[in-house]
Amino acid sequence: MNVVVVKIGGHALDTLSVDSTVLADLASDVAALRVAGANVVIVHGGGPQIAQLLSEVQISSEFHDGLRVTDSLTMDYVAMALALVNVKMTAALNQQGLRAAGLSGADANLFTAAPLDGPWLRVGSQPSVSPDLVRVLWERDVTPIVSSVAVDAKGELLNINADTAAGALAGALEADVLVLLSDIDQIRSEPDNPESGLTQVTGDELRVLLDSGAARDGMRPKVIAALDALAGGAQRILLANGTRRHALAQALLGAIPTTEVQA
Repeated sequence: MNVVVVKIGGHALDTLSVDSTVLADLASDVAALRVAGANVVIVHGGGPQIAQLLSEVQISSEFHDGLRVTDSLTMDYVAMALALVNVKMTAALNQQGLRAAGLSGADANLFTAAPLDGPWLRVGSQPSVSPDLVRVLWERDVTPIVSSVAVDAKGELLNINADTAAGALAGALEADVLVLLSDIDQIRSEPDNPESGLTQVTGDELRVLLDSGAARDGMRPKVIAALDALAGGAQRILLANGTRRHALAQALLGAIPTTEVQA
C-alpha cells in the first residue's frame, strides 16, 4: 500500500480539541501507515462547523442534491469555518505526534474547478487536481491535511464537497485506497433502513442507487466521489464510520462494517 487518501467529515469531527479520541486514533492510524511505507493525505469537511457559523450570523443553510447552496457571502463564511477546522485538526494531530501540515485546495492550485451555478452558485464540481505540493510534503515526511476549498479560473473561492475533493485527489494520485469516513457505517440500499447496509458494491450498482434516488442527501456526493475516484485511477474505495475507534485502521483491516466499492 503506497498511497492512502482519507476523507473525514460529518459528526466524526464534532470535537476538534487536542484530546479528541477520534483525532488521537486517526493520528496513530496514520503514523502506523507511514511506518509501513504508505503516503497518506487527509481531506476534511466541516459541515457542522459551517452550519454553526452560518446560524450565528443568521444565514440559512440550504441544500440541493446533498450540496450546500453557496452564494458569495456564504462562501466567505464557509472558508472561515473550514480554515478553523483545518488549523484545529492540524494542531491536534501534531499534538498526538503526527507531523502534519494544513492546506486548502487554494494552495498551489491544488483544486481548481468551475462553479456549478444553477441553484448551487459558488459550488464547484469535478475539480482538476495539481497534487505536487502533496508530494513535496510526503518527501519531508509530513502528512497534508486538506480543506475542501477550491479556486475558479479567476482565482475566486469555490465550495467543494469534501467527498468530491477526496475522490478527485484519490484519482489524480492513483491511490491504492480511498477511505471515506463519515458518521454512518455503510452505503444502504434502502436509505432509511440501517439493516440494508451493503458490504460490497460495484460501480454499476452505485449508478443504479443514484438513478433510483436510494443514494440521496449526503450519501449522494459520497457515491459520486467513489465513482470519480475509480474513473481517475484509484484502486480501492472503502466507506466506513469515522466515529468508531481506530476507524481508519479497522476499515482497512475489514474489522468494522464497511462498504467496499469495486470497479
